[in-house]
Formats: sequence, structure tokens, C-alpha cells
Amino acid sequence: MNKSDKIDDKRLISVFAQFRARLKDAPRKLTFRQGSDFTKWKKEFRRKVLELLGRFPKRVPLNIEILEEEIIDDFVGEGVPIYKQQKIVYNTEPYASCVAYLLIPEDIKKNEKRPAILSAHGHGSGKNKLIGWDPVTFNPGNDLPNYEAAAIHFVREGYIVIVPDWRPFGERKLNDAYTRPNRDPCNVTYMSFGYFGYNLLALNVWDAMRTIDVLETISSVDKKRIGMVGKSYGGTMTTYTAALDNRIKAAVISGYLSTLNDALSMRALGNYCGSQYLPGLLEWGDIPDIAGLIAPRPLLIEAGKKDECFVIDDATKAYKHLHRIYHAANASEKLSRDVADVEHSYIFKNLLPFLAQNL
Repeated sequence: MNKSDKIDDKRLISVFAQFRARLKDAPRKLTFRQGSDFTKWKKEFRRKVLELLGRFPKRVPLNIEILEEEIIDDFVGEGVPIYKQQKIVYNTEPYASCVAYLLIPEDIKKNEKRPAILSAHGHGSGKNKLIGWDPVTFNPGNDLPNYEAAAIHFVREGYIVIVPDWRPFGERKLNDAYTRPNRDPCNVTYMSFGYFGYNLLALNVWDAMRTIDVLETISSVDKKRIGMVGKSYGGTMTTYTAALDNRIKAAVISGYLSTLNDALSMRALGNYCGSQYLPGLLEWGDIPDIAGLIAPRPLLIEAGKKDECFVIDDATKAYKHLHRIYHAANASEKLSRDVADVEHSYIFKNLLPFLAQNL
């Protein structure tokens, strides 16, 4: 090979080198900057995020139907009141129905209003994990299920809880044969909806908003006290839904707050998928900017020191940016963070007190 045949070191041949170079120069035109006017920034950036998400589907009547109903008394010894667990289905748009579990404590008195939690699952088995039905995370021989079964812990505190399946998880997953082995169903689903002009993240955020509509139909739900909690992809869903729907009065984002600099690195090895992807985000901002749209409402961030999915150094960098936004919103006291020596899991040390204080 002649010397002239060698590739100049400055040339960008691999696609990884290409997007790392782009990342370095990404303009982030609307990322929050010190000294910016919060109200003006929030209005402009929120409008841009909605533009990037693309259109939402058409609103249709929910037509809620109860598919199953049972009374759960398995955890009375651990302080969980007897509760009714309903499996429900409802329409979110002309071409989609959502399946969810609705958990209602049996000790609610007549005409009493209770706060409610939209509990958002992450990647995996969908809603079943949050109600303790995932055998990977819940051994019936244990006492109270671990914190992955978050919905039961919320019921113990007296909340009404709803746990939907996002697309394409749980009962809404793609057929295994359709995705074929070694293909990510999130990516296949993202591209499939893309043919129809829809972003998968936008569709799931829409489903979350319609799920809040479901909560508002329940007579015992206090519409002014609705919170949302989620870990991992559930954290993604909580971030975007709370950012765009003011009916979420308090939010908990666990194991998700991060930056795209880490996600698009050899450390994280492309830590993203079609279900949590917002096209064009780096042109205008980053993930902590999205979370900043929740301000000035109460927000708790959970981060694990041993989390290898969203590492603590990057999570801390993202939190500092988020804190600057809350400070500009004169709401520093509404933002808090719980860091613990855990892996990619809920912490729950400050989570329940946070919800009790803000709902």
C-alpha cells in the first residue's frame, strides 16, 4: 500500500467517529444557560420538544372495560391494606387500546378522595413487575415484595395506583416471530410506527396522558393530587410525561437522569433504543433540559452509585444542570436527590416521604 493510500487521521470514516464528532459540536440551541429567563425558556423549549415528538393521535372515548377483578390480601401482615386489583382496558386513540392494572385500597371511605400514582414500568415484562407478578423479581415465599413491585408499596401508603403496559411491552409486545431473534422490539416498533408518521415515544407519552384521563374518571381519586413514578424506561416516561402534562403534581425519576454525551459513548455502548428516542434533541438541548420542564413542580431524582446503566458521574452532571433550572425557577426547594450504594434499582429511602409531602 502506498503512503498516499493511507487514510488521513482527521478523516471520519466510522459512523461512531462521525456522531462523536457531531456530538462535540451539537448546538443545543435551547439548552438552559445561566442567567436565562426561566419562564421564557420553558415556553420556548417545551414548544420545541412537542415539535420534535411530532403529532399525537386523535383523542377518542376511553370506553373503559374491567377484564378481571380480584381482592388481594396477601400482604396484610406487612402493613398493606386489602385492595381491589382490576385489570382494565381502554382506548387511547383510534388504532390502539391500553391494558393496565388498577389497584384501589379497600379502606377508602364513602366520598373520600385519595391521591393517585401513575406507576411506570421499565424494559422487561411490563406492568406485571410492578404488581409483583414477575417471577424474576418476586418470590411469593418472601414477605413484602422488593421495591421492583413498587405499586404494592404505594398501595401500602394509601394511594390509588394505575400501572399500564407501554408499547411494545407486556400484553402490548410485538410477536416474537415478527421481530426475529437478536432484534430489539423497541427499534422495530419505532420504525414501524414511523412509517405512519408517529414517534414511538410520543405514542407512549400520549398513552400516559390518556391513563391520567382514566384516573380522573375514578370518583375516589383527587384530581389535584396525581403523581408519577418510574425507573429506567419508566424514568424516561416519567420525565417526558411530567414535563408535558401539568396534571402530574409530583414526579420521581429513578435510574434515568443522564446526558446524551454518556449515552453516545463507548462507556454506555449506545444506551438508548427506539422507545426512548427523541429525534433532533441535541440540536436544541439534552435530557436534563427535558426534566427541567417539570419545574417548578416537586421532583425527586434517584441515582445508584453502582448503576452501570446510568453511571453516577454522568447522573451527577445531569443533576447539576437540572438544579440550575430549578434555581432559576425559584423552586430549588422543590428539587431533591437520593443517592445510594445500589445498582440499577429503586432506592425508596426518600421516595415515599417525598410523595407524602407533595401529594
